[in-house]
Amino acid sequence: MAPKREPSATTTRIKALGEQAAARVYRAQSRRLRRTPRRGRLTGRAALLALVLCSLIVALAYPIRQYVSQRAEIAEQRGQAERTAARVEELRDLKARLRDPAYVEQLAREHLHYVRPGERGYVVREEGPRETHRPSDDSAADRPWYRNLLDGIDRADRP
Repeated sequence: MAPKREPSATTTRIKALGEQAAARVYRAQSRRLRRTPRRGRLTGRAALLALVLCSLIVALAYPIRQYVSQRAEIAEQRGQAERTAARVEELRDLKARLRDPAYVEQLAREHLHYVRPGERGYVVREEGPRETHRPSDDSAADRPWYRNLLDGIDRADRP
């Protein structure tokens, strides 16, 4: 047998470093094992909470949309009611004016070209562009209103 050699200082140092590294690895593994295992980001409670929130959002979406649309419709109806009230007030004013005989006479003179006995009535036409198409017989616009009314009644009476 060959005589045993004593380990060199380098070998002893390498062996000591290896043992130290092994000890560090062992300590790190034991620390990892002692810690609670790392869970994913989404736990069961968080998933349930998310599910409940989504359910609430879905359940409330339609009623909230209905509420908003009904509020808009109510606002529109209120505006229409205000316009109608203003129109009713205008019509009441007109009704009160139409009870006055002087106002009715003024309207008759203005729109129907009525004149009092002894007065002379004139109709002044504004000069405007001449019409290119002019019917040969006198048109309804050239005749008095009562003639148009009577002609319409006569036409409706014919078979």
